[in-house]
Amino acid sequence: MFMEERQVNVSDTDNKTYQPKIAAFLCNWCSYAGADLAGVSRFQYPATIRTIRVPCSGRINPLYLLKAMANGADGVLVSGCHPGDCHYISGNYVARRKFALIKSLLKHVGLEEDRVSFSWVSAAEGVRFSEVVKGVTERVAALGPNNGVFKVKDGGGTDE
Repeated sequence: MFMEERQVNVSDTDNKTYQPKIAAFLCNWCSYAGADLAGVSRFQYPATIRTIRVPCSGRINPLYLLKAMANGADGVLVSGCHPGDCHYISGNYVARRKFALIKSLLKHVGLEEDRVSFSWVSAAEGVRFSEVVKGVTERVAALGPNNGVFKVKDGGGTDE
């Protein structure tokens, strides 16, 4: 999993080869299948994401996003079924409400809003998935490494 502690080497970020690390929480039924289709169909996208498959985007705890960023992710992508197509009836509607709150939470803790992206990708949209990953990577790369307001200590807690 992506939740291990990582340190950013400043010398790596000074040169032109910097590639952000993006934690991608993907819905099992649609977005993960869309990522699989992109891979099987050989659609090109940057290798900057670390995929975390979740049953439903509506079940993602907002603290998971902050924890990923505290553990070294430069950005986070959350992707689920299109509204109205959720396999759990209303999970993506719940996710949509959470996403609005997460954006204001990020601003409150001092992180750029563009570090977290939300998208809807169905199982048949491999091309769209690759485009989403390219867009997220470009936005996060433009922001540079995450020097956030908190980092994980050796004991697993956060230093606020």
